[in-house]
Amino acid sequence: MLHNKFFANGFVILLITTGITLTACKNNQSSNEPVQSTNASTSNATTANNNTNADALPTFSIKDANGKVVNLKDAFKGKKILVNLWATWCPPCRAEMPSLQTLYSTTDSSKVAFVFLSMDDDFNKALQYVKDKKYTLPVYYPAQELPQLFNVEGIPTTFIFDANGKIIHQQVGMGDYTSPEIRQLLQ
Repeated sequence: MLHNKFFANGFVILLITTGITLTACKNNQSSNEPVQSTNASTSNATTANNNTNADALPTFSIKDANGKVVNLKDAFKGKKILVNLWATWCPPCRAEMPSLQTLYSTTDSSKVAFVFLSMDDDFNKALQYVKDKKYTLPVYYPAQELPQLFNVEGIPTTFIFDANGKIIHQQVGMGDYTSPEIRQLLQ
């Protein structure tokens, strides 16, 4: 009898732990829309070759650290754009930040724009986190409801758009942004 009770308690703990792990970085702002698959054989990254209008950079207002509201599409026109959706409460988001900081620090800002879009409920938390870690990443906050493309099921999620606003890469989950492949996409 004691053995069965121990087994049942262990099973319940396993289920709870699994549930917490699977939802650790689930986006609180998700919709009921199905998640677009980014099926890649060895990673959660895809590089797009055949884009549709759904893959285009959305017209979307974002707020910077100074409170200035800009349109994502217009503010960085003519540049490649890396958009990273993240939050301070997301361990994988925090874990990939050093890699993103290295990429940001070593990339030509006249050709590539970086938008680190905080999904935190309180934008000040994101700003304080970046300051505490001494990151120089440009952090933004949605100034309006997220467009369909950015209404992702989980974070971190990163998009790279070409200079014409078409997706050329999407990373669902944590990535290594110091890889030669990422650097080549941003050339």
